[in-house]
Amino acid sequence: MIVLIGGVAGSGKTTVGALLAERLHWRFADADAFHSPANIAKMRAGVPLTDADRQPWLKAITAWMDERISAGESAVVGCSALKQSYRDELLIGRPAARLAFLEISRAVAHARLEARHGHFFTAALLDSQFAELEPPEESPQVIVLDAAEPPGQMEAEIIDRLGLPAGRP
Repeated sequence: MIVLIGGVAGSGKTTVGALLAERLHWRFADADAFHSPANIAKMRAGVPLTDADRQPWLKAITAWMDERISAGESAVVGCSALKQSYRDELLIGRPAARLAFLEISRAVAHARLEARHGHFFTAALLDSQFAELEPPEESPQVIVLDAAEPPGQMEAEIIDRLGLPAGRP
């Protein structure tokens, strides 16, 4: 199984995804690592990405997912998955993939990004993510969680709601 952890910047994708992967003994990938140097430079300069900018990034993530699926490996990947079209690209045709979307208020996300240092994505870009956001609806492949909850609680809820093996305590 591949579990995508989605949400706007500051929702806790990396924190929750890494906790979940560690708990399950699965590989973890942060979607930030799939961005091109040009995309990172653009965001570092405070310029929001376009759909065209995101296409190669999404293709790299889906290729990584497909490699894991083909190898029979389970994994976790943090990926914003802001638009329905992105979620369709990530999930359709991949019955082994699930999305846990971390829903968060603009105020909480902003406060978290203001406290984060050294990352190319700053609070200045947050409005662009909320402008792009098409909140997902729950489905057999998608669950929605409250990102204001503690990371460990979100991790446990993902395990429970997706019926994943509990891993080590």
